[in-house]
Amino acid sequence: MTSAHIALVVCGALAVDVRRIVAARGWKADVYGIPAIFHMHPSKISTAVDERLEEIRDRYDKVIVVYGDCGTAGELDRTLERHEVERTSGEHCYEIFCGGCFSELARQRPTTYYLTDYLARNWGNVVVRELGLDRFPVLKETLFAGFTSVTYLRQSDDPDLLEKAERIADYLDLPLHVDDVGVGELEAELERLIGDTDG
Repeated sequence: MTSAHIALVVCGALAVDVRRIVAARGWKADVYGIPAIFHMHPSKISTAVDERLEEIRDRYDKVIVVYGDCGTAGELDRTLERHEVERTSGEHCYEIFCGGCFSELARQRPTTYYLTDYLARNWGNVVVRELGLDRFPVLKETLFAGFTSVTYLRQSDDPDLLEKAERIADYLDLPLHVDDVGVGELEAELERLIGDTDG
């Protein structure tokens, strides 16, 4: 058992925000990140989470997984059921940040491409290089053909990230919407799952 009572197994795309919330709330929680690049290969997510849970579950009073389904088609939830571990609600990180507002946003902008702070910060590695757009620029027209706008779900008031989001929208030749969602829904979900655990 470590000095912390709680373990948070976290999608790498949420790790910065989760660590910030944990520190601000003074929770005694250890944070274990899973590489965010696995979003490009969803079949790897459940395996990575399963391996991490096997490694740490006996060392903590409570283990929480901070993930959406993220394209695993229910496989992540089946893994968590075996370990008797809960996760944050939502299908993906956009819904985790937005909570109930996401359904309305999706209705209003059904063909938007979503950015978060993480994606704006790591666009070059996670999207351009991973999808081969740096080697085959012509793929851009095919991969983004169905999108009519970019929606930046902003967690922090960082002008550098806003500038990066603007450059991404320019690269895609699409208008940019900025929605300041913060981390309120994510923090509320963590509070719900941590519950009455002392720490």
